[in-house]
Amino acid sequence: MDLAQRTDAEIMAVIDPIMDNLMEASTAVDHARHTRDFTERARRVLDEASLRAICERYQRERGFFAGRERVAIFRRPDSIAVVWRQRFTKASGEYVAELVLVEQDGRHLVDHVMVF
Repeated sequence: MDLAQRTDAEIMAVIDPIMDNLMEASTAVDHARHTRDFTERARRVLDEASLRAICERYQRERGFFAGRERVAIFRRPDSIAVVWRQRFTKASGEYVAELVLVEQDGRHLVDHVMVF
């Protein structure tokens, strides 16, 4: 993966806007926007009803996404994984946000993303 050869700043310049979109789209419970940068595999895993249920639950229990700070970038032969320390507006404490990015047909796509 070409991205694996880049600096941390170059990697984050690609990944941060994607993660920002994911968080904004899940706040709005907008499935089409949330999955626009997903691989086909990831799209099959997260249908519209599942996203709605996930978003309603975290918003009720934790509030909305607040600040996040990068913890680590993992460069792998076929993907990049990034882990952040994530905060919410209602819940105290720190959570983990993670994203796995792959390259397919010249595009950078999300193959897995989760906040826990």
